[in-house]
Amino acid sequence: MTTRWLTPEEQRAWRAYVAGYLLLEDAIDRQLQQEAGMPHLYYSILANLSESPERRLRMTELAERLKITRSRLTYAVTRLEKDGLLRREDCRWDRRGSVAVLTEEGMTVLENTAPGHVDTVRAFLFDRLTPEQVGQLEEIFTQVTRGLQGDGEESAPEDLPWRRRSSPCSGSE
Repeated sequence: MTTRWLTPEEQRAWRAYVAGYLLLEDAIDRQLQQEAGMPHLYYSILANLSESPERRLRMTELAERLKITRSRLTYAVTRLEKDGLLRREDCRWDRRGSVAVLTEEGMTVLENTAPGHVDTVRAFLFDRLTPEQVGQLEEIFTQVTRGLQGDGEESAPEDLPWRRRSSPCSGSE
């Protein structure tokens, strides 16, 4: 098999993406650690729950929305649960599953942290782009996402992060 090496243009684009992503994620993490003592992932868990009916989501659905493994989600949820920001409940319609529920305290933390988070995202990303570039950014990453998780024409790959388990014995969901 012959390797299809990246062209110089593709190499520059790839390196720009990696550098930009890592620096942006670092800036967001630093802001959230300073203001709320939590990493971006934990904030994203709270935000997703806040946007869900009754502020609750089945753990498997939450992992899928966040594009992370169930074991990584379980670890984060355990920490947030200890901090009183969410709680877990048994799933009423499936005994094997559990549901994450945002608490009032979690909602308060999210409401207090959201303005600084949005300011950071705006300052380091959207304020640097034209409206046309914002549209292109959405279009590009929608296409990338469809390709990675199946776009309707083909089924989603079985090895997507939220379908993986860290070990066969991991019963957490």
